Amino acid sequence: VNRLDDMGKGRLPRVVAVVLVEFLFIVALLSLFLLIVPIMAKELPVLREQVPLLADKLNTSLAPWLAQFGIHVALDVGSIKAFVLKYLNANFEDLFGSLMSSLKLGGSVALAIIGNAVLIPVALFYLLMDWDQFVTRVLELVPPHLRAGFDSFTDEADSVLGQYLRGQLLVMLIMAVFYAVGLALFGLDLALPMGIFTGLAMFIPYLGFGLGLILAVLAGLLEFASLKALVMVAVVYGLGQLVESLYLTPRLVGERIGLHPLAVIFALLAFGQMFGFVGVLVALPASAVLLVGIRRVKASYMASRLYKAG
Repeated sequence: VNRLDDMGKGRLPRVVAVVLVEFLFIVALLSLFLLIVPIMAKELPVLREQVPLLADKLNTSLAPWLAQFGIHVALDVGSIKAFVLKYLNANFEDLFGSLMSSLKLGGSVALAIIGNAVLIPVALFYLLMDWDQFVTRVLELVPPHLRAGFDSFTDEADSVLGQYLRGQLLVMLIMAVFYAVGLALFGLDLALPMGIFTGLAMFIPYLGFGLGLILAVLAGLLEFASLKALVMVAVVYGLGQLVESLYLTPRLVGERIGLHPLAVIFALLAFGQMFGFVGVLVALPASAVLLVGIRRVKASYMASRLYKAG
């Protein structure tokens, strides 16, 4: 928000700055969705051809190997072929239409989706436009003798959250390049969209990585039809997850918001354990704001008579 204030105080009017920020945000969301379209459009015909062949290969190679360990698995290849012919004997557009029909979206549900798609950007626009007035009215509710400290705290928290966002975007960019280059080195045709999708989706911890991993495994199996695909994906995504979790996020995000690399890992684990997926999503920004509060409590204590008397 402070960046919008700086843009608004410059040559660029605030309304233009707000529209520009909101436009870029919407474009980023649409890009994430549209990256899936070429992946699915290309993989669907291959999926239709390769699934029965993969089932035959698994029956002839994997099943005997598992039998050595007392695990008896037999794929019903006939049923798999029937499923493929029934549900995948169409192009991507037909499949998408059938999926929408099968969901049986009623008029009220469709209207709610359209309404939210329209109302959320409008609400966000007015919130950004009137943010200063909103903060002023909230500040009026704070007792006068606490306003200076409260205002200073919110400014510092806003700065820390901005650092978190910039660090997270940098991690996403680096990982998008890493996955795209890694998959391309193994010869995957969809390396570029797959890498970009995984990098952008990593804004949602673990879920974005999981979706990218599943799509990469699927694309690799369909293109190479061998265990090479699993090895390829395991190497690229395993190494990428290690680099991101143990180095990039602690260094580029944690250090920007003042968290030790070990504290970043601990925050993700602790918030995930307490609040599940939502906890993982808000772990680092919440920890950043909490850290600001801890710093101020520590500073007050260090300046107190109790500390100085000791």
